[in-house]
Amino acid sequence: MSIRFTASQSVELVVPEQPIPIQHYLRQPQRLIRALVDPSRMEQLSADSFRLKMRPLSFMMLSLQPVVDMRVRSEANGTIHLESIGCEIRGIEYINQRFKLNLVGKLNPVVINHTTHLCGRADLEVQVDLPPAFMMTPKPILEATGNGLLRSVLLTIKQRLMHQLLVDYRKWVAQTVSAEEERSPMLPTNSPII
Repeated sequence: MSIRFTASQSVELVVPEQPIPIQHYLRQPQRLIRALVDPSRMEQLSADSFRLKMRPLSFMMLSLQPVVDMRVRSEANGTIHLESIGCEIRGIEYINQRFKLNLVGKLNPVVINHTTHLCGRADLEVQVDLPPAFMMTPKPILEATGNGLLRSVLLTIKQRLMHQLLVDYRKWVAQTVSAEEERSPMLPTNSPII
C-alpha cells in the first residue's frame, strides 16, 4: 500500500545584535548543520553536503532509522537553502527499497525595525509502500500517525535551531573577535606614540 505523509514548520527568531552580523555566520553551511544536528550523528560528504543519521523513529510497530543526505547552499546575503539529496532507511530493507523522502528548507535573515530576524520554513514529504501487514489498518490512521511523526521531527529541528543556532553564533562571534584582536594588538593607552 503506497502512502504519503507531509509536514511543514515555520520559524522566526530575533537575533541579538553582535559585533559581526549573522549573515557572515550563515555563509558557513557546516556550522549551521552542526548547530542543528548532534555532531556525532553527522558526516560531511563535501563542502556543502552532509549525511545525517537521525534518531530511530517508531511508526506503528516498526522501528526505523533514516539516514538523510542533505545539501546546504548559502547566498551572499546569508539566505540558506536546504534540500535532501538522498535517503536510506536502516532496519527494514523492504521499506528502504520503497521509500522516498523530500525535505526542502529555507532560512533567511530579514531586518525589521533595525532588528535582524531569522525567518524560515521547512517542508517534509515522505512516500512509502508499507508492508502487507498494514493492509488491515485504515489509511486515515496511518496518515495521521505518519504526519504526526514528521511534525515531531520538524519540531525537534526547530527547537534545536531556535536554541543552538544563536548559542553557536555568539560563540563564533566571540572566537572571531578574539582572533582579530590577537592579530592586531592595540597599543597600550599609556605608551607614548613616537
